[in-house]
Amino acid sequence: MALPQHAEAFDAQAYLAWEAAQTERHEYIAGEVFAMVGVRQAHNVASGNLYAALRSALKGSPCRVFIESVKTRVDAADCFFYPDVLVTCDARDRATPDFVSHPVLIIEVLSPSTAGFDRGDKFAAYRKLPSLQEYGLVDLAAKRIEVFRRNAEQHWVLYEYHEGETIEFASLSLTLPVATVLEDTEEDPES
Repeated sequence: MALPQHAEAFDAQAYLAWEAAQTERHEYIAGEVFAMVGVRQAHNVASGNLYAALRSALKGSPCRVFIESVKTRVDAADCFFYPDVLVTCDARDRATPDFVSHPVLIIEVLSPSTAGFDRGDKFAAYRKLPSLQEYGLVDLAAKRIEVFRRNAEQHWVLYEYHEGETIEFASLSLTLPVATVLEDTEEDPES
């Protein structure tokens, strides 16, 4: 997570107005804004792979899939984040063109600079979303996808998926091969 980018504290409405005028994306956490860092090519490819596969599988359903540039509002934590991929099936999200408040699935592709935040404080904030049923983390270095799924008792249970396996997104009643997510994400070891 980067350093705050604006000296004075914002409320959510001021943030939305300010963010709309910016050329770069910023996340908002309880009155502070943070510039989004750039990503490696493999990160972008994995996000695109997920988006394409989910979009294709959900075509014709009430669900919508978004990638990287759509904010998620976590009202209970006073935050706005830009997840790598998110899915909402809630009609109320069509009424808020600047953000989504009722995602069923959020996926983050881990980067060395953000992995701790994605696993920790960001996940803690996302858990406050009553609609959220699954939170996925794509670890490209380990070639592993972790899916945290909310169970009937409202506890989060971890499911790990590795190369050669198939990921289950129970919230959407669909499966996806790990290979689809990891396709073309190999990087030159010299870089």
